[in-house]
Amino acid sequence: MSDLRRALAQIEAIRGQVARATEFRGYDPLTLAGTGVLAGIAAALQGALINSPARHPGVYLKLWVGTAALSLALISVETVLRVRRRHSTLALPMLRSAGGEFLPSIVAGLLITAVIAHDAAPEVWMLPGLWQVIFSLGVFSSCRLLPRPMFAVGLWYLSTGLILLAGGRDACALSPWAMGVPFGIGQILVAAVLRFGHWEANDIS
Repeated sequence: MSDLRRALAQIEAIRGQVARATEFRGYDPLTLAGTGVLAGIAAALQGALINSPARHPGVYLKLWVGTAALSLALISVETVLRVRRRHSTLALPMLRSAGGEFLPSIVAGLLITAVIAHDAAPEVWMLPGLWQVIFSLGVFSSCRLLPRPMFAVGLWYLSTGLILLAGGRDACALSPWAMGVPFGIGQILVAAVLRFGHWEANDIS
């Protein structure tokens, strides 16, 4: 029995290595583009409903955290379904590998949001920039599993986040478009890379 367990463990380890070395194709470009549209809708809602987000940080956070949660749920469901179809027996290792790359950024973003909202409410203006910088780290971490042009998407989010942080507490810090434009364009860029970034590999094969 111990030999059988050892053999199964070795097989599982090999599958994990293969999963980490295989380009991940579980993300759906259409779903990713849809989350960019969702960011634009959220920005429009903020502009219409939240006149002064600095005075109502709780409402602001509910809108954008809720938008992020909905986007994450849509991406997660579609990814699980696609991975099961595309990667078959490697589905679980592939999901673990992809999730492991992005999960630290998600957790870090949630913790930073909670700390600022609870203990440093006047600094809420920093969150849009911090969210984008943290998101860029998740993108950079995932690049080894995705088409190489995805690195440029990471640079986009890093640049927009740093620009917002450098601007300080000015009127743009909590503007609806401080989130709507970076994430709207950024997610559409992600979708474009996923849609067309595999072309070279497909052409070679």
